[in-house]
Amino acid sequence: MSIEILSILLLIGMFVVATIQPINMGALAFACTFLLGTLIIGMKATDIFAGFPCDLFLTLVAVTYLFAIAQINGTIDWLVECAVRLVRGHVAWIPWVMFLVAAVITGFGALGPAAVAILAPVALSFAVQYRIHPVMMGLMVIHGAQAGGFSPISVYGGITNQIVAKAGLPLAPTSLFLSSFFFNLAIAVLVFFVFGGARVMKQQSVLFGPLPDLHPEGVSASIRGHGGTSAKPIREHAYGTAADTAATFRLTSERISTLIGLTALGIGALVFKFNVGLVAMTVAVALALLSPKTQKAAIDKVSWSTVLLIAGIITYVGVMEKAGTVDYVAHGISSLGMPLLVALLLCFTGAIVSAFASSTALLGAIIPLAVPFLLQGHISAVGVVAAIAISTTIVDTSPFSTNGALVVANAPDDKREKVLRQLLIYSALIAIIGPLVAWLVFVVPGLV
Repeated sequence: MSIEILSILLLIGMFVVATIQPINMGALAFACTFLLGTLIIGMKATDIFAGFPCDLFLTLVAVTYLFAIAQINGTIDWLVECAVRLVRGHVAWIPWVMFLVAAVITGFGALGPAAVAILAPVALSFAVQYRIHPVMMGLMVIHGAQAGGFSPISVYGGITNQIVAKAGLPLAPTSLFLSSFFFNLAIAVLVFFVFGGARVMKQQSVLFGPLPDLHPEGVSASIRGHGGTSAKPIREHAYGTAADTAATFRLTSERISTLIGLTALGIGALVFKFNVGLVAMTVAVALALLSPKTQKAAIDKVSWSTVLLIAGIITYVGVMEKAGTVDYVAHGISSLGMPLLVALLLCFTGAIVSAFASSTALLGAIIPLAVPFLLQGHISAVGVVAAIAISTTIVDTSPFSTNGALVVANAPDDKREKVLRQLLIYSALIAIIGPLVAWLVFVVPGLV
């Protein structure tokens, strides 16, 4: 068996094992990196670690650290409360508030599962209180998180843009972000009306009062091993009483400092082009110095499992590149002589596998395999990268993914089985239809 085939089989094996067993795929990737790189190829450790994503490592740690501080000091709850107050009396706007808040949170760098974990308990409780379809509310949160997930300062955007820049392909971070945003927005519009949006639009209600106490144990068990952030129990969200609501809406000095810090992160990264990881860590440290007690709790909330997953997968892909696997696959793809078909197959591969595995890990594994083919210039690299990125992430609605599991876990007890079944059907449909639509919209018009 050739080294190229062996490296691909090891990669497939990682996804299979990580899907069946609660083992971090990054840990498996580092183990396979040692087996393939050191024992089989004979690479030195320095050559192996040359592929370690130092920049991305810092970005992941710094951003999740910063948003842990924002969650602990109540800034995230404050933002949600402000958004809800803006739509007082208009029930139909609640799903769109959840969509936009999720997009803003991930757009500024939070991990998708972290945003869904924060918002899903609130969204599903609103669904119960105002008779909104729970699947609609869950999907609006998930697609909102995906809509902002490819901003230039986000985790998904950072992974994709880093791979594209390293390969020497045309870099279009804004196009990637807008493509994902409007694609998910279009899906959200369909979801809204398919799941009873027309009926909800006729409702008028006051949006304040006690919320049902859903799942006080939280959902940490549902996302164990996946790198997500445990959601707060409903009773910990400040919506239960008038006094709690007033406390949540109060703008404290910690929250003001955090809002200034998040603004500084956006301006520094987008306007001054500073490194996202360095700016985020600087802001997080500054906030920690202002509130040392918060810092201790926040550092424990860093998504270390996600950091391990990404670092392991990308390091392994680096060994695959040095082993010649990427060139081997590229040659096989090129021999097909059908650029459009190849791009479509890559989109379907990303969607189907991602429904059961980590989208973050897949982005680091699938896009590099497409790079050599894209360098030939037969098809628009920007369009193909956007289509693959979208196809790989829109299926995070699957109950087998962190986001989908969060929605199911926060659904009312008497509707949980129905929500699970409907999410399975929806995810199967989106895995089939989504890649095809993304391919038609972003790839076919770019054929040279």
